[in-house]
Amino acid sequence: MTLDTRRHMELFDTDSFTTPIHIIGAGATGSWLTLMLAKLGIKGNLINVYDFDTIEEHNIPNQAYNVDDVGRLKVEALREEVYNKTKANINIHNAKFTDGRLSGYVFVMTDTMKSRKQIWERSIKMKQSVKLLIEPRMGLDLGRIYNVLPIDTEHIRQYEDTFYTDEEAETSACGTSQSVITTSTAVASMCVRQLINHHAEVELDNEIIMDFKYNNLITSRW
Repeated sequence: MTLDTRRHMELFDTDSFTTPIHIIGAGATGSWLTLMLAKLGIKGNLINVYDFDTIEEHNIPNQAYNVDDVGRLKVEALREEVYNKTKANINIHNAKFTDGRLSGYVFVMTDTMKSRKQIWERSIKMKQSVKLLIEPRMGLDLGRIYNVLPIDTEHIRQYEDTFYTDEEAETSACGTSQSVITTSTAVASMCVRQLINHHAEVELDNEIIMDFKYNNLITSRW
């Protein structure tokens, strides 16, 4: 049985989409994003997921994994979950991505700003092979998404002004980053929509701020 995508074909024609996708980080946003892209009908051979972590108990409430997956490699459990739900066989990389050749759409969803800046500098900035960087950031009540054209000098300047240190990141009382499933799935959905819009040649906002506590959406273009 193949995935029946007729209900959304007018919005996104899977047959016309042949661009590689690279998802760096398979956690709160990356795991849901991967599943959503496969449910959209994107072919598995176009989807590349990078992560080196194993699933822990505290990952279950806000990530696309099952209780029985605890102890497994995230990428292996995610490949199985995606296949079981969509029959798409995604490409997985059980490795920490620090640099390498990227192309097409790139989603950077690693745990630290240090690693995101490193990936940006080494593998995305001024790389013509990358069509679009989509980079989400998230707390309990707030989500941000940046859409960046890597060869646009104004995009580069504005995007690099958004960097902060890991010490400034929102953390909980136990010292871990804060996240809840309602925010992570909403941010992942909005990330998918950026890909849909860009593929349809819709002009994107460069910064999208989603305030879930007060139901505000703020966007800006560079």
